[in-house]
Amino acid sequence: MARILVVDDAAFMRKMVSDALTKGGHEVVGEAGNGAEAIERFQELKPELTTLDITMPEKDGLTALKEIIELDPSARVIMCSALGQESKVLESIKLGARDFVVKPFKPERVLEAVGKALA
Repeated sequence: MARILVVDDAAFMRKMVSDALTKGGHEVVGEAGNGAEAIERFQELKPELTTLDITMPEKDGLTALKEIIELDPSARVIMCSALGQESKVLESIKLGARDFVVKPFKPERVLEAVGKALA
């Protein structure tokens, strides 16, 4: 399956996403807790897919998404956001995100988004 980078400022959310992905047969190659770290890890690990939280300290998910797409226009990124961030979700899709998952999410929905992004 895919090599995935999981990015969220909340450690418990990273664990939930990572658990869902590994149970679905994917390999979590790294984690990051903010957008700046996400870009460093993306360049270093070259994941096949990245999950990216929208709201994070230092650099938010939208800014990190822009930079990741500039580094690699074919990057596959799935955005994760809390309810009520529809405008940011739409913006992320315009910037190049392949899909989005609304928190709190079900593991099946994460795997569905990953499958869609990798297709």
